[in-house]
Amino acid sequence: MTGQRLAPAVTDLDHAQGDESALVTLIEYGDFECPHCGRAYPVLKRVKRSMGGRLRFVFRNFPIADNHPHAEHAAEAAESVATLGGNDAFWLMHDQLFEHQRALEDADLARYAEEAGVDGKAVLEDLADATYRQYVRDSFMQGVRAGVNGTPTLFINGIRYDGPRDEETLLAALALVADEGAGPKAAPAAR
Repeated sequence: MTGQRLAPAVTDLDHAQGDESALVTLIEYGDFECPHCGRAYPVLKRVKRSMGGRLRFVFRNFPIADNHPHAEHAAEAAESVATLGGNDAFWLMHDQLFEHQRALEDADLARYAEEAGVDGKAVLEDLADATYRQYVRDSFMQGVRAGVNGTPTLFINGIRYDGPRDEETLLAALALVADEGAGPKAAPAAR
């Protein structure tokens, strides 16, 4: 990990899985069309499963539209789904987008929205009206201010993590932070 702090704290506007009192918060700035994020996606799913209740995972949009022409609409569609269907629907959409990165046309986004339990036509209307464009761009700029310059960029408890992204190394880094957060172990009671 580097010493670079993440400026914005996690808020109710963020998409989070896990309890806010978890010992570790892992934030990903990601792009739904980025192949690196696509490779990180299954690793992060396994890490979340392994860490259980010790981890809160937060996803923030960082679509790199110059390289990924569908990324911004995918992020806007995910935000629309979150508003229409709530946090659980957002995570279903998140998973669909990463699992189908090569199919991110608007019709695909509407289908994934339906699979996440919301009206796909309403999502298409939000895309046509650019309802969430500024929100997604604000997330992008928030990332830029935090030093994000590519995806995926990870922060562990507010500190940028630039280490290896394999499951074993990432789990070790998260476990170390969790162990530090748990504080010193109490000494056994004297008999």
